[in-house]
This record gives sequence, structure tokens and C-alpha cells, in this order.
Amino acid sequence: MINVQAKPAAVSAVTFEKKETSKIKAEIMRRYFRMVHLLFALLILIQFLPNQLTTETYASYVIWFAAGAEVFTLVMSAFIKKHESLNLFVDIISFIYGILSVWTLATAKFNLLKPALFPPPGKILWQFIGDYDKILINIQSSAGIILKGYLLAISVAIPLGLFFGWSARLGGAATYISKFLGSIPPIVYIPYGIALLPTFRSVSVFVIFLATFWPVFSGTMSGVMNVEKKTIDSAKVLNVGKSTMLFSVILPASLQQIFIGCNQGLTVSFVLLTSAEMIGAQSGLGYYIKNYSDFGDYTRTIVGLIVVGIVIVVISFIFNRIQKFLLRWKQ
Repeated sequence: MINVQAKPAAVSAVTFEKKETSKIKAEIMRRYFRMVHLLFALLILIQFLPNQLTTETYASYVIWFAAGAEVFTLVMSAFIKKHESLNLFVDIISFIYGILSVWTLATAKFNLLKPALFPPPGKILWQFIGDYDKILINIQSSAGIILKGYLLAISVAIPLGLFFGWSARLGGAATYISKFLGSIPPIVYIPYGIALLPTFRSVSVFVIFLATFWPVFSGTMSGVMNVEKKTIDSAKVLNVGKSTMLFSVILPASLQQIFIGCNQGLTVSFVLLTSAEMIGAQSGLGYYIKNYSDFGDYTRTIVGLIVVGIVIVVISFIFNRIQKFLLRWKQ
């Protein structure tokens, strides 16, 4: 009797162990056996094809960059828990591998594009490393202007938006005024800023302030005026004061609209800052791009364009994380 009872239990344990092993294998396959690794191998193989350019292509820089990206991908594949997040990350890396492969084939390997205008990716990476110090200084300059103008704008726009949005009469008039003034491109104020302000850096901060102020002001007013009536009525039942109503009830309920305005202001700020720096600045990413493009150095011009994109993506990512944290109660 003991052996008869023990046999089904042993079979059940073996079956359970096989299922667990199968799950582990499936998880490993899902995380590590992906198209991105084939694209990595393809990118590396392309670098060993014969070059059609007589100048140095710096293919070793692409190989080292791809190897670093591949190691990073393998590490992140182990640490990212959510499959949706992992898929997004892997898709981005795959896209980078694909762009580098096509770029290398079109430039160094088949010479389909003019080398002076479109240098191979290895030369871009080589130039990036060579100009690392200059790039870092220009990033600091641009980021400092963005932070000053942006933080000053939201610190003024949000309180004013709360005040005007709280009054239906004032809010209605202010909405049309903000639409009128907000529709004027802030970059047209640069000549007045140059005439009135002491330095071009202060002019740039002023332009960023204008670019951020109106979207945040409008978003704040819209959020306040569209707070659900039942939310306000519930707070009135508790006999809360005006300041408590405004900052503890209205403000949290308006955060989603406020963040929409902040996001719009941040996007426009980068565009205007780069444009302003290309006009008369002596530092910043816009200056870096304009300065070298004037001399026909398109290698550094492309480096500047890529750095601008990276900086915008990083700052937008940080902004979105802050937004998710502050709005976590709405999840």
C-alpha cells in the first residue's frame, strides 16, 4: 500500500519539476533569444566588408559601440521585469542597430552618399569622443538656460493660472488673451530682448520663459475650470478654507492638465533655444551646430544634431517619470 501511494506522488513531483523547467526555458528564450542579437551580428559583419571610401572610416568605433550596446542589452534583459518594458527597450536597440547598418552600407561600403555631407558612423563616433569636452560644456550651457527659463516660467504661470482659473469671469477673459499672446512665436522677441537685456544668455532665458509661460498658464487655467463640480461640492461640505480648497483640492485635480502645458512648454523651449543659440550665442548646442556648419564641418554638425536629440530624450524621460510619480494616485 505504501508503494502504491508513493508512486503517484513521485510522478506528480516529476511532472511539476518538468513544468517548472519548461517555464524557465521559455523565460530564457523570451528574454535572450531575440532578433536584436541577430541585428547586432549583422552590424558587426558589415564592418568587415571592403570599403569604397579612400579615407579612414573608423569602423572599430562602430564595433566597440555595438559591443557595448549588446552587453548593456543583455544586462537589461536580466533586470527588466515587465515584458512590455523589455520589448520597448529591445526595439529601440534594434532600431539603432538597423540605422547603423544602413548608414554604414550607404556611406563606407557602397559610397552612395557624398562623404563630405554624410560621413560614415564610425567617423561620427570618433568625432564625438574627440569633442567630448566641448560637447559637455555646451550641454551644460544649454541645460542651464533651459532650467532657468523653464523653472521661472512654471513658478509664475501655475499660481497665476490657479488665480485666474478660480474665477470664471477672469478665466474666460484670460483664456482669449493667452491664446492671442501665446500664438506669437517667442523668437520674434529676440531683437527686443537684445536691445533691453544686458547679455544674450539673459535674452535666451527670456525667450524660454515666454515659450513655457503661456502653455503652462493656459493648461493650469483649463485644469482649474474643468475640475468636476462634485469634487468641489464634497470639499465645501467639509467647510475647507479658500487656500485649502485651492492648493489641496483644485491643484491636485488640475495636475494632469498642468503637466500637459508643462510638456508643451518643454518641447517648444528646446526648439527655440537651439534656434536662439544659432543666431547670436557663443556657447550651447545650437552654437556648436551653427559654428561648424558655417565652416562646412558636417561631421561635427551631425554630432551636434545627435547630441541635441539625446539631451531632449533624456530630459523628456526624466520629466515623464516625475509626472508619473506625482500622478501615481490616478493610476
